[in-house]
Amino acid sequence: MIPIPKVNGRVPPVVTLPPRSSKIPLVFDSPHSGSHYPKSFNTLVPFVRMRRAEDAFVDELFAAAPDHGAPLIIATFPRLFVDANRAPEDFEPGEAQGDFAMPLQPSKKATAGKGIVWTRLHGLDSLYKGPLTATEVLHRIDSYWRPYHAAVAAALDSAFEEFGHVYHVNCHSMRARGNPMDEDGESDRPDFVISDGDGETSDPNFTKFISDYLSREGFTALCNDPYKGAELVRRYSDPASGRYSIQIEINRKLYMNEERVERAETFTTFQNAVTELIRTISDYVRDDAG
Repeated sequence: MIPIPKVNGRVPPVVTLPPRSSKIPLVFDSPHSGSHYPKSFNTLVPFVRMRRAEDAFVDELFAAAPDHGAPLIIATFPRLFVDANRAPEDFEPGEAQGDFAMPLQPSKKATAGKGIVWTRLHGLDSLYKGPLTATEVLHRIDSYWRPYHAAVAAALDSAFEEFGHVYHVNCHSMRARGNPMDEDGESDRPDFVISDGDGETSDPNFTKFISDYLSREGFTALCNDPYKGAELVRRYSDPASGRYSIQIEINRKLYMNEERVERAETFTTFQNAVTELIRTISDYVRDDAG
């Protein structure tokens, strides 16, 4: 477990682990591994079921990033509370009472209760006893979402200003098998999915380099199927200007028990494999910077 230092007696919404070796133009972030549930977050759902929505332990899998010259940015809050990988306007207005004072643009996920603030889980009518208020949704955005995005933007801008380009790896995990609400339905999933919005958020050569490396290591890896990348890679990418963002999804069966949300016996071995992936990506970026 990565220790989270408190600030003024409270867990901060975001933690940045700075590089511990010579800085390179590479940034990792883990927006969905947060497991610090605010006391005000009262739901109808058993705690372990809420935790199944986390990308549990992904921050630990990528904990070696600073050893290779790249910061690792970690959200401490759970994605059910507020989802750092959604746009602020991605919310279904009928899911909360009151005036948002800004235009909302709900996506298909938001209409299914999985917008910037989740209101439903698969198979449930609601996470809450009653409707949320617009004030509460906006508070979560301002107090959690915005600090996280500010940290990601600051790290990317710092690297870009120093090197003239920057690579961004957005880190996630996925269930071993989808459900009917997912893009791929109830299909078995590969070990890794590497996403660049079908070439819109990164240099496709970088995406292919990672996919090819994973295949050589004996893993199954797909590109942009079933995931193409979401808010964080879209918001901070501009390949024409030298800002390259990819999303990496890791199959949870490789390192954890999904039902109990516990590390599997394979965790340390797989964590070592992810560290080698980080080293390989870092070498690619370092060679490009040279």
